[in-house]
Amino acid sequence: MLSVHVSSFPAPPAAFNMAAHVLAHADRLAEKSALQILRPTGAERWSYGRLAAAVRGAGTGLLQAGLQPGNRVLLRLGNTPEFPVAFLGAITAGLVPVPTSAQLTEEEITKMAAQITPAAVIAGERIALPTRATKIIPEAELRGYEALPPCDYRMGAPDELAYIVFTSGTSGTARAVAHAHRAIWARQMMHAGWYGLDETDRLLHAGAFNWTYTLGTGLMDPWSVGATALIPADGVAPATLPLLLKRFDATIFAGVPGVYRQMLKQHPKLDLPKLRHGLSAGEALPALTRAHWAEATGTAIYEALGMSECSTFISSCPDHPAPEGAMGWPQPGRHIAVLGEDGAPVPRGAPGELAVHRSDPGLFLTYVSAETEARAKFTEDGQWFRTGDMVRMTPEGAIAYQGRDDDMMNAGGFRVSPLEVEATMTTCADAGEVAAVELRISEETSLIALAYTGTACAEDLAAHASTHLARYKQPRIFQHFDQLPHNRNGKIDRKSLRNSWPELEPRGTTK
Repeated sequence: MLSVHVSSFPAPPAAFNMAAHVLAHADRLAEKSALQILRPTGAERWSYGRLAAAVRGAGTGLLQAGLQPGNRVLLRLGNTPEFPVAFLGAITAGLVPVPTSAQLTEEEITKMAAQITPAAVIAGERIALPTRATKIIPEAELRGYEALPPCDYRMGAPDELAYIVFTSGTSGTARAVAHAHRAIWARQMMHAGWYGLDETDRLLHAGAFNWTYTLGTGLMDPWSVGATALIPADGVAPATLPLLLKRFDATIFAGVPGVYRQMLKQHPKLDLPKLRHGLSAGEALPALTRAHWAEATGTAIYEALGMSECSTFISSCPDHPAPEGAMGWPQPGRHIAVLGEDGAPVPRGAPGELAVHRSDPGLFLTYVSAETEARAKFTEDGQWFRTGDMVRMTPEGAIAYQGRDDDMMNAGGFRVSPLEVEATMTTCADAGEVAAVELRISEETSLIALAYTGTACAEDLAAHASTHLARYKQPRIFQHFDQLPHNRNGKIDRKSLRNSWPELEPRGTTK
């Protein structure tokens, strides 16, 4: 039997708008709490009525500001509810929002903005903006849009461009991933295939508003079924999350493995009577973390695998837990395969590269300004998108994760290219030759590390990284080598480098 899973999913309506889909229940549930921003002392509450008014008012305000349908709008906002309001407001009006991390430096966001040529930037206070931004809309002005008359949803074909997100490309350059309106339609496969989500749920996501994992799993998906989204306020520490989970009656919790680990470090036993289960994505969930959570709470964590180009499409769920040794199952409605080097499906049980069929409604449209690179990600016949994730399919159809087929690193749920880190760090005075790798320092923790051959000290390298790289891209370990290993083609041999790395301290820098 070959490693293929074929399943169908209903097509979206011919006239479709992503924001309209997300807020389809807003009129019916106008008085219900759609969003609660949590602090130990209480919560700021947004009803569905207020949320819809803010989103549709934002659409009106953006059009009145002179923007036209199809214009791209760069979102440079912090951990505030204005982030999803701006995102959905732009989509309501037919604009194309581009959410980005507030951690990005001016240097980084300027390079990214050059790929998408935004017509406007919605700017939060003290957040780096691209140089030569043509039109800036302050966050305070966006807040005022809530009182404007509601914008009509601009309906169009499901395949029309809706939004753009950035992902770390294997070439070392961040790639702008273009998604269609139909992407939100495809996320319905996660509701039963991963979340076990319905209108009665109160889903607490541990991430910030401006992270795409939060935007999808923590906000848009709960709203699209009429559930309540719970988001910790800016500055809430992971150690406080158990208190919020209990106090605000969370039924589902979502986060990355590192957040679970930090919670358990402070709270080996958790009393969460309303919690049914947890969700994990962004990086592989260590078995030890899963076991500790089960011991502490009596609940399971259901894991998912995905990527910026297709969100999650492999997962376990309450109705279909993953078998021992596997990450999960293809979600109902997905069409996936495990391919060999020749682009053909391998037998079940054999390792290969996970691929998504081009017919999947959640699959991206292209990479903006890098269409040739996008086409190269598909098999020669153009039918399968190759993810770069190495897996094997069990005889029963479950997916066991084997790792990446490249050197991409994972930093707290963000994929980071070593080439991007190296290109920045090589500009540090006296760094010499540099190489970035992901090092596992314990069964549950891995960090980005930098090897270098120059005479610079670790403190200077760390300061350079802090100035030029977003925090999640910055190496946490620095190690001097007399020379770095190379393969026969002259490229850095990162596998050999990882294997030859000196014994690590649990944390800190070394030289």
